[in-house]
Amino acid sequence: MTISQWLLFILLVQGIHFLGTWKLYVAAGYKAWQAAVPVYNALILMKIIRRPKWWVILLFVPTINLIMFGVIWVEIMRSFGRNTAKDTLLVLITFGFYICTLNYSKNPKYISDRSLKPRTNFGETVSSILFAVVAATLVHNYFIQPYIIPTGSLEKSLLIGDFLFVSKFHYGARVPMTEVSFPMVHDTIPVLKVRSYLKQPQLPYLRLPGLEKIKRNDIVVFSWPADTVRKFFVREKGVRKPIDKKSNYVKRCVGVPGDSLQIIDGIVYHNNEKNLLPDRARVQYSYTAYAEKGISSRKLAGLGYRDFYRRYKIDNITESTYQQILPYVVGSSGRSRENFLVITNHNGLPEDLVRKLGLRVSELLETKKEMVLTLKEGELLAQQPWIDSVQRKIARQKTPNESLFPNKLPFDWNEDNFGPIYIPKKGATIQLTKDNLPIYKKVIQEYEKNTLETTLDAILINGQKTDSYTFKQDYYWMMGDNRHRSEDSRYWGFVPEDHIVGKPIFIWFSIDGINDGIKNWRIRWDRVFTTVGGAGERTSYFPHFAIFVVLWQTFVIIRRKRKAKAVKK
Repeated sequence: MTISQWLLFILLVQGIHFLGTWKLYVAAGYKAWQAAVPVYNALILMKIIRRPKWWVILLFVPTINLIMFGVIWVEIMRSFGRNTAKDTLLVLITFGFYICTLNYSKNPKYISDRSLKPRTNFGETVSSILFAVVAATLVHNYFIQPYIIPTGSLEKSLLIGDFLFVSKFHYGARVPMTEVSFPMVHDTIPVLKVRSYLKQPQLPYLRLPGLEKIKRNDIVVFSWPADTVRKFFVREKGVRKPIDKKSNYVKRCVGVPGDSLQIIDGIVYHNNEKNLLPDRARVQYSYTAYAEKGISSRKLAGLGYRDFYRRYKIDNITESTYQQILPYVVGSSGRSRENFLVITNHNGLPEDLVRKLGLRVSELLETKKEMVLTLKEGELLAQQPWIDSVQRKIARQKTPNESLFPNKLPFDWNEDNFGPIYIPKKGATIQLTKDNLPIYKKVIQEYEKNTLETTLDAILINGQKTDSYTFKQDYYWMMGDNRHRSEDSRYWGFVPEDHIVGKPIFIWFSIDGINDGIKNWRIRWDRVFTTVGGAGERTSYFPHFAIFVVLWQTFVIIRRKRKAKAVKK
């Protein structure tokens, strides 16, 4: 909705409010005209229903205001003696229009001294739940939001199964743009599996002042610009979502507005300088390790390596035993019992399960293994006497493709050699040509809402011939630390400022094997209560927290005992 449309909508709402309540204002001892003045009428209404004036602020907070409207409708009815369950239900299902029957009744009687305490335990419970939801939604939307890392694109900086607290206030909280949505959920209502929001009306983009700007190498949560999925990991027809209801991604910002970014042999450069990563960054690449005598999976695991596969030959596999080992299998090959192979991750097949099923299993001693390693891990592995060589995979051959951004021919960039590319900055002007237009076409059309046409000899923006463009907002370049297993800006381009959600600041819990079933969960105690950023090695503050809780509870118990003794005396 445009600003003029919103103004008309607000005037319409104010008109409906006046027509539906003016007589109630008079009955409560006020003037009819006071029901017609925006904001002022809400302050007077709080006096009528005997509720605090700060409730008015909540009426202007998206999502929360939907809850508050319902609460206030019920409060109005009760302020004029309508306390039955029927009245409550009718005012809610009619979206407040039932108040009109009270307003135009013969003699509405205002109860100035009504009790504000719920009349039943059930009513008190509902009231408590409503305001708990309001408080939680405020925190969720404007301060801190919990997330779980579902994929390995940031391994080993952030791990699958990390439970994060994401700060909304570091970069400035983005005010929800989707006005009508179910509180405390994102795009889908759990259990019901239905959309949690209405696409209209949409509020204009607004971000509250933040504590800091996004810096290079910050880990950032953002709304995925290319999102057309209703649900992660489910292939289906694409959907169009409002910005704040797009799926949330977490990546590392390797390029900020105004940067000229280039990737050379997998290494990121900005403004012709190599990107210097922070201490805790663990950028990984695909490697192949070679050993003529075979590469022992046990030796790799003993050295702390994890990102590799193991292959097992099973001589006596049956359908029944295969189903029981299936949770540990990521792939298989062979069409007969004689040549049947299964592929697992680095954990392999559980020995106790193999013995229980009576399987004849032998692991293949492979002469080469595909692995995912950091540069340092690759160097250390190459130094092992039982390894012949270790080679990092680098895509150097450039072939025109539509797989990588800007997803147009004849661009021939690949995941290891990409760019150079200019990252748009608010207020900056670039020269537009037919050659670079594919890079900025989505910015101009989709993100900044212009019309764009091209003819044989001209570029037309909003119907005007032009050879330049000035950007209206900042953009960022986001990449995963697991460079060969990350769908990031190399595939779908820039992240607009209005898509930024927040900054991960704290890991409060972490489960290894979270996608492998609850029986295989293992708590990573070294990551519990650790900060996401910071210099040096990661330190868990969980012991400090546990000691504090014990001391606090000891203090509480001692104080209770002293009070109990004082009462007896």
